[in-house]
Amino acid sequence: MMNRNVDVERKHVETKNDKSKVFATFIKYASYLIMFFGFLWFLVNYIFPLFQ
Repeated sequence: MMNRNVDVERKHVETKNDKSKVFATFIKYASYLIMFFGFLWFLVNYIFPLFQ
């Protein structure tokens, strides 16, 4: 009988069930959206009128 070494790979998948992590991610992306729309508002109100 042969003795062979076999490496077993185990995969562990974590789900994000922690409410604080989910809420922190929501706040992060909501702040990205607010900054994006604030930048667009700045462009429309101050930069685009300079070219007219």
